[in-house]
This record gives sequence, structure tokens and C-alpha cells, in this order.
Amino acid sequence: MKLLRISHLGIASPTLQEAMDRLDKIFGIKAEHIEEVADQKVRTAFYPIGESTLEYLESTDPEGPVGKFLEKKGPGIHHLAFEVENVDEAVKELLAKGIRMIDKEPRKGAHGNRIAFIHPAETGGVLVEICQPTH
Repeated sequence: MKLLRISHLGIASPTLQEAMDRLDKIFGIKAEHIEEVADQKVRTAFYPIGESTLEYLESTDPEGPVGKFLEKKGPGIHHLAFEVENVDEAVKELLAKGIRMIDKEPRKGAHGNRIAFIHPAETGGVLVEICQPTH
């Protein structure tokens, strides 16, 4: 599997508005795209920064993954995402190596991207996403 770039850094925030106000005040930047990803129980705000993006995450359900993260760890870095050429092949390769995956099959993420998460136990405690843009 070839990692193409760091796609984005996911940051959990109690509310998107709080995060957006903070980024506007500190850096004078506005979100380029806001989207709800219902099956992941999250709303997202995207800030392109050079080749990568900051993705702020607000839970829409306390029982969702970001809601549980916020309850357990509070606001902060939630995940690191790497772009790959083919997420299906990448998942197959990782599973063949015995890597524990949260997603054994890629699923739809924000922007319609295909995504899969590697279990943090495999990466030294960091939740890692691999993603393939669909555009």
C-alpha cells in the first residue's frame, strides 16, 4: 500500500460553532465545507490547509464514536487520515498482515470518500483512517 499524503487531521470538539469561532478568531479562516455524516453520528467542518485538511468533528449522538471519545478524553485530536490509491486493496493488505481493523470493509465517509479505520491498538494508540477520494 502506498500512502499518498496526510489527507486530514480529525479533531473532536464539543460543538462545531465553538471550533469555527476559535479558528476564525485565531487564524481568520472559515470552514470550506460543513456536512453531517449520519451513519457515523457526526457533523464535520473542513478547513483546507495546504495539501491537507483540518476536519472538526461534533457528535450528533453521545453514543456515537465521537460522543464516546469526547466523554472519555475530552476535546482534541481524534484521528489521523492517510489518502491511499485504493482503499479496498489497502484494507485487504492490512487484514492479510493480521492488522486489526475497525472496518473490515470500506464505508462511505464525508465528501462521499471511501474510508476504513485501523484499530488504535495497532498504531500505538492513534486512531488511523485510510481514505480514497471518490472525486
